[in-house]
Amino acid sequence: MDNDNFSRLLDAFTLSAESGDGMRFARHFTEDAIYYDYIYGAHKGRAEIAHMMQDLFHRDAADYRWEMFDPVCNGDIGYAWSLSSFTSKIEQFRGERIVIDGMSRFVLRGGLIAEYRESVNGGVAMSQLGVAPERMTKVFQRWTGWLKERPETVDYLARPKGSRRTTPR
Repeated sequence: MDNDNFSRLLDAFTLSAESGDGMRFARHFTEDAIYYDYIYGAHKGRAEIAHMMQDLFHRDAADYRWEMFDPVCNGDIGYAWSLSSFTSKIEQFRGERIVIDGMSRFVLRGGLIAEYRESVNGGVAMSQLGVAPERMTKVFQRWTGWLKERPETVDYLARPKGSRRTTPR
């Protein structure tokens, strides 16, 4: 995929996410895709991805906006910086408006997304919501576990400083 097509995919992808229509959103993914969400965890396959977007995210967030900037694509891998915002629907934080930035990594196959990962400073979102520090600590510990358990992280930590992965991924 070239940069122009990747940019068009990102526009359609984010507009679908904003719509709240889970199946519309899931159609941007391959049948066996994995979406790694920093709040809701990993979701595999279109049905799970649709459920995550429609029944989890949009259950908790209203007035959702998501825009991607500076997209870069080498054909199989794409990256973009984003801004997103929403109003919380969670009872404890109802009405709080949140804005966050993040980096997204897309593995692409056949014009669709085969894997999506995001890196977002969720602490910024939780601070805007007014989440209690002890609850934030629990969330950060869960995120730390996810990071340390990833095969890429295990491989990275097992290699000595100065070494590099020898097989391309």
